[in-house]
Amino acid sequence: MAFTLGFHIVLVPFGVALTTLMLIANYRGLRHGDRTALLLARRWSKVAAVLFAVGAVSGTVLTFELGILWPRLMGTYGPAFGFPFAIEGLFFFLEAIFVSIYIYGWDRLPPWAHFWSGVPVSLSGIGGAASVVAANSWMNQPGGITLRDGKVVAVRPAEVFFNGAFWYETAHMLLAAYIVAGFTVAGVYAAGLLRKRRDGYHRTGFLIGFSVAAVAIPVQIFVGDLIARRVFDKEPRKFAAIELLPRTDTHVQETLGGILLDGRVRYGLGIPDGASLLAGFRPSTRISGLNAIPAAERPDDAVVSVVHLAFDVMVGTAFLLLGLALWFAWLYWRRREVPANRWFLRCAAVSGVVSVVSLESGWVVTEVGRQPWTVVGLLLTRDAVTTQGNLWPFFSAALAIYAAVAVAALLVLRSMQRRWRESGDETVGVPYGPREPSDQPRTPEGRT
Repeated sequence: MAFTLGFHIVLVPFGVALTTLMLIANYRGLRHGDRTALLLARRWSKVAAVLFAVGAVSGTVLTFELGILWPRLMGTYGPAFGFPFAIEGLFFFLEAIFVSIYIYGWDRLPPWAHFWSGVPVSLSGIGGAASVVAANSWMNQPGGITLRDGKVVAVRPAEVFFNGAFWYETAHMLLAAYIVAGFTVAGVYAAGLLRKRRDGYHRTGFLIGFSVAAVAIPVQIFVGDLIARRVFDKEPRKFAAIELLPRTDTHVQETLGGILLDGRVRYGLGIPDGASLLAGFRPSTRISGLNAIPAAERPDDAVVSVVHLAFDVMVGTAFLLLGLALWFAWLYWRRREVPANRWFLRCAAVSGVVSVVSLESGWVVTEVGRQPWTVVGLLLTRDAVTTQGNLWPFFSAALAIYAAVAVAALLVLRSMQRRWRESGDETVGVPYGPREPSDQPRTPEGRT
């Protein structure tokens, strides 16, 4: 299930944020009469539709996996854990309805009515992502249930949904979505700019995507710092793993890199008092170590090392992206135009990949950092997971399905890109959306 979740989470940012980028371009096109922005919005809406379909397939497989691979989790805590997923289902249907209206509404609805038909698409994506995060955060800080003899006898839905970790995990995920989608879109057009395609189409596409991500990344770092302190207060086990801390202590150093081997930190670079200062603003701040966890509930060294390294990668890539955003601000301030610096454009072209690495690393910190619990304090992973053997055929089938879906999606997107680049005509062979009118704006070169 780690593989399927790791696949699916890459699609989430595009369902949440690509539609927002699409609406920004649509608004700019209508408000300022910018036909290039309208063309971008139209094409991004088709890309969003393809990714929405892929996300629907991968999400459906996950639903089956929850029941097959986690029988104790769903059997015992399904009434609570499943509630946010029911809400997510409602947002999913709303998103499916309005994304269809928006795509088919091109040239069929009045311009502003068409624009407003896209707003529920973006809002539904945000609501759906928040609902899934609610289920995940409930596993980190469960509440809102009454247990009797090991069974859930009462569920308080509002407390389940808005659990103690909901707000900060949701903010973190939504900001990550805008960062990934923004840098990925910007990266596509940065690659075009590197190939001397410095037309308005590429400049506008780059500016919309990069601006959204550049605004989101410093906010994300600020929010991430607040979250670290919340984890320090509410999830000390995870914090000990993040900080690679074997024993409870004060004046704890911040360890960069390194692993835990035989209960000792190896190969890391230590910053004196760093972890204590970051956690409590004082070197004397006491931080609970792994030795404070009962031996039967303590994660092994390999799990702790994975959590710590994933956290380092998440933070490190976030600061790399922040540096790129500041570089852009400096270059843009000097010339008031999209930078032509080739090294900047090369970095921007790969920024989407870097942001995906950061997203996946954050997901590892959240999920692996909870181990050995599936529901912290209530259900151990070894008790939640299925005891059925012979799961390799199921895993092989999942690999085959996801590989087929990924290849099909890439071929469709590649086909659309090639058609747009070669002829500027996107009316041929597209199985969705209306035909383009004769006065449809196009780039001078017909490039994507």
